[in-house]
Amino acid sequence: MRKLPGMPGGLGDLSKLMESAKRMQDDAAKLQDDLPNMRIEANAAGGMVTVTVNGLGHLVGLKINPSVADPADVELLEDLIITAAKDASTRASSQQEARMKEITGPLEGLNLPAGLLG
Repeated sequence: MRKLPGMPGGLGDLSKLMESAKRMQDDAAKLQDDLPNMRIEANAAGGMVTVTVNGLGHLVGLKINPSVADPADVELLEDLIITAAKDASTRASSQQEARMKEITGPLEGLNLPAGLLG
């Protein structure tokens, strides 16, 4: 049996690797399906503005405490919304990365070609 470079064993190991790759592909597809339904919240000014994004980082909800809706200081409200939205988007990206690492973790240490996993 022929061994692949950087991999111990023979075709049995290749079969296990292919099964693992298929499972990871299925898990990654499920994650892509789940992302639009995930909800990640972030807030600014101690909860005066709360932003909700989905797992893709798209804005899906916004709550504003009426006490910060001062017509004389619209800039403050705009800044709070932007701050909360950036934080929520960053959290969504972090969750995506963490979930993908969970999925691809078994491939770490196999010395696969750069870019093979995306």
